[in-house]
Order: sequence, then C-alpha cells, then structure tokens
Amino acid sequence: MATRGIQLLKTLGVEYEILAYRYDKMGARIAAEAIGFPEDIVLKSLVFQANNKTFVFALISSNANVSTRNLGRVSGHKHVEAAAPRDAQRVTGYQVGGISPLGSRTALSVYLDETTSRYDYLIINAGGRGTLLRLSTSDLINATGAIVADIRAS
Repeated sequence: MATRGIQLLKTLGVEYEILAYRYDKMGARIAAEAIGFPEDIVLKSLVFQANNKTFVFALISSNANVSTRNLGRVSGHKHVEAAAPRDAQRVTGYQVGGISPLGSRTALSVYLDETTSRYDYLIINAGGRGTLLRLSTSDLINATGAIVADIRAS
C-alpha cells in the first residue's frame, strides 16, 4: 500500500523499510510488539491543538508520554492539549491509528522528543493502519522539518 507518507519519501529519495503487521488494536506499543522492535524506537505520532486552534505533531517513543507544558513552551503556545480524534483526522487526512507527519494533508510543525532522537533509526507510521516505516532519524528530521526538543513528561 503506497500511502502519502511512502510517496513523500520516494519523492525525497529517502531510504526506508516498510514493516507491516496485522492491525487489530490501536497503539504504538502494540505495533512495537507486533513487529518485534523495542518500544524506544517505535514512535507515537500525536496531534496536539494549541490555544489558538493551531495543530502540531509530537513524535515520541511508544513507551513515553508528552509533557503538554514542555510542548507548549517549545512550540510557543501557552496551552496545548491532545487534539480530538476527529480534528486529528481532519487536519492530517489519516485515520486515527494510522496518523503520520509524513504526507499529512496539512503541513504542521513537528516536534521530536530529544531522548527519542538519540537513536540512529526510528519507526513511524506510514499513514495507514498496520503499515510502519523504518528510516534513519536524520532522514525523518529532514523529511518532516522536525524540531528536536525536550517534550517528554517526567
């Protein structure tokens, strides 16, 4: 399945590996277990809404959580909260459980957790349920324009 995320990487000439699994339940931790990779390198692609109706992506290891205080600080917003699933789907063009910053319908600012960014490669949703991509961290940062920052909750 060639998602918009895969098409974007092809256009950019980025090397990647497709990792597919049977999608039964939503969750990056479930995906990590299904493909047999550590939760530290399998990302959650989360959409947050800022107080002025701006949306942003937060990318973080599947076994960690985002600090809304830290995300707000680094994104320049006083208040951020998890976007409603309906809004996340509307702005990205992807179904919940398959949301990716790669090929998102609307270009959103992307914030990659600093601790997560220390790995040589990461695994992120390709834009479809049950389809993940393994690519170098530097390629992910370049493809998404991600800002690496401390967005992790303690």
